[in-house]
Amino acid sequence: MPTACAVSPETDARNAGDRMPASVDSDSPSPRRRLYGRSRGKALHAGQERLLEQVLPRLTIAPEALASGSLFSFAPRELWLEIGFGSGEHLIAQAKSNPEVGFIGCEPFLNGVAAALSGIDREKLMNVRIRRGDAQTLLEAAPEGLFSRVFMLYPDPWPKRRHHKRRVVSDPIVEALARTLRPGGEFRFATDIDDYAGWTLRRFLASPFFRWTAARADDWRTPWPEWRPTRYEAKARKAGRGSVYLNFVRL
Repeated sequence: MPTACAVSPETDARNAGDRMPASVDSDSPSPRRRLYGRSRGKALHAGQERLLEQVLPRLTIAPEALASGSLFSFAPRELWLEIGFGSGEHLIAQAKSNPEVGFIGCEPFLNGVAAALSGIDREKLMNVRIRRGDAQTLLEAAPEGLFSRVFMLYPDPWPKRRHHKRRVVSDPIVEALARTLRPGGEFRFATDIDDYAGWTLRRFLASPFFRWTAARADDWRTPWPEWRPTRYEAKARKAGRGSVYLNFVRL
């Protein structure tokens, strides 16, 4: 699940006691901020190790490459970003359904990256790039108005008050999204934790650059038409928790 910038939304252990501080930035020798959460879980099997060795280098994106305009072998119609893609179910489904769109997924949890690589390789997707690291650093390096859509799905809620500073949704993230989303672009957020929904809503409503699109309760209770449920959403349903789907448009 995302932490203070992108720990997997699909990590099973959401209890803060099960987590340890992780490296901020997997490809930066001088970390700029601390990410909280597991950087890896159980041992990877041989096939996953192969994917990390052979496929990940081909798909990896460095923050400075965003300004190059040559991330893909084709000219994408739009660029979409998923912050904390977990095991990649949503990322892969979106990329498969939108081959003309370029996708960038941020996820520091190694096991989640390995799982996503398996799906990307299986589906032969050419429109996905991966960053195992900090989404904040990626956003800071992105040109203005680069993205048309950004997803953040089931981030770690860090329920204890003293841990709220670890939440991925923060004033700096809202400011970074305001700069990197083009006018009319969307930020899509999903959570099964009411407190986190309120936390996120307050911060985006306080920004002069975003408009919440909901006009009635069903607008935030109902997922988007092309929604692909994630593994964690299934667990939330099994536990009897509903979800909130927040959609903000860049003005």
